[in-house]
Amino acid sequence: MQNFLTNYPVTFYLIAANVLISLGALYVYPALLQTGYLKPYRTVRRNTWYELLTSGFLHANLGHLFVNMFTLYFFGPVMEQVVGSSYFIGLYITGLVAAGIPSIIKFRNDPSYATLGASGAVGSVLFAFIFLFPMESIYLLLIPIPIPAFVFAIAYLLYSMYASKQERGKINHEAHVAGALWGIIYLVVFVPHTIDHVLTIFGLL
Repeated sequence: MQNFLTNYPVTFYLIAANVLISLGALYVYPALLQTGYLKPYRTVRRNTWYELLTSGFLHANLGHLFVNMFTLYFFGPVMEQVVGSSYFIGLYITGLVAAGIPSIIKFRNDPSYATLGASGAVGSVLFAFIFLFPMESIYLLLIPIPIPAFVFAIAYLLYSMYASKQERGKINHEAHVAGALWGIIYLVVFVPHTIDHVLTIFGLL
């Protein structure tokens, strides 16, 4: 634990904050869920834009929390080491905001719609990793077969875009797509030498 805290402080504190806040809202103070939800109808009418951040530290249940934190645990330290802690926290926080924007636009007139979870920000981290290391293998839970990162990325985006156009369920596919794309945009726009790194991978530099 000490090495994880020392070497990857941002990842550690993000996971700790997600776990503590989510568990507190689920089992100690449920009213925090209602306050922290991203509710586009409320957001645009009451200017509660803080929901773009607070909703990202709340989760619907333990399974939802586990999947997001499990993914962040494996890919967060890599990205924090590669781009540095300052750029990494920027990636995560802006990923939360960017992932919520499509939901606000799409559901701003739907008073019943609400969403929460760190999936958008975690998706930004994951796709930033894939953009820098497209040939690395990714393993999915319960499927012990290595999948090339770029293949996973294509399949993930295609499915999420398709699902977002279907009847709305409990999964915020818009946030998944926006978060994933933002992870790539953030690297290109804000992190120096990103393009050079990618070109080097493909032998173009």
